[in-house]
Amino acid sequence: MLRDILKGDDPQLRAVVDLLNAANADIITLQGIDYDLENRALRALADALAEQGQVYPHVFAAPPNAGAQSGIDLDGDGTTNSAGDAQGYGRFFGAGSMAILSRFPIEESNVKDFSALLWRDLPEALLPRTENGPFPSAQAQNIQRLSSNGHWVVPIAHPHFGLLHILTFHATPPVFDGPEDRNGRRNHDEIRFWQHFLAGHFGEVPQHSFVLTGDANLDPYARDGRRGALNSLLQHPALQDPLAGQPTVTWQQTGPLRVDYILPSSDWRVINAQVMPPNPGASRHNLIWVDLTR
Repeated sequence: MLRDILKGDDPQLRAVVDLLNAANADIITLQGIDYDLENRALRALADALAEQGQVYPHVFAAPPNAGAQSGIDLDGDGTTNSAGDAQGYGRFFGAGSMAILSRFPIEESNVKDFSALLWRDLPEALLPRTENGPFPSAQAQNIQRLSSNGHWVVPIAHPHFGLLHILTFHATPPVFDGPEDRNGRRNHDEIRFWQHFLAGHFGEVPQHSFVLTGDANLDPYARDGRRGALNSLLQHPALQDPLAGQPTVTWQQTGPLRVDYILPSSDWRVINAQVMPPNPGASRHNLIWVDLTR
């Protein structure tokens, strides 16, 4: 990916740059971008945007669970060291992770990264079981992390609004598994994490000026998945949902679905919000944005 960004002629990357240039956002959360230890690819993307006049001097990405090999069989297929045996699905470490671009300073020393939280340590975790016991094994559940990519709380110093927080995640799709519903249960619990976080179960909670955003890989009403946690989150009194009912992706096998979300805290005033038109050259997902003030 770094090579393709630096070459400047990759069609998808050019489409991504054009799309982000059109959005003209102050803060961007990216989903599905590969991670590297020194964030060289992310900085190269920021440089490509700067050439279009969109300057993002501050970037953030943390080591994800995607592609982080566990050394044991995590997906129950009887093998180890495959993409499904990583803490989060990935053919290599950092595949399809998350990142943030910002015009304003990111307080990296105060970032809260919950990516190492074990799934079993989430209150009331829906850990998969079969008639033989924990799936795929008790050993696997002893080390399995909750986040398929990550759960971050990222503070950003805004020159007018003061400190604001970006809460972001990218949940696993609730499909591609068997009757044990491992992925469906994990997707549910990755979403439910935020309810526990907002309830104060994982430390101090921002009291105002935060935005929960990410790819939940779940529609509130349609197709596969356990929707209880998502619908509870969408109705949470601390949040507002300015894009309710608007699909954000159209897959050939499913039709239009809403799987991507921006949920500002209730103290923000929403000026405008939009699901941008599809740009298949950039992504199967639509870019979504919300314009906020206080």
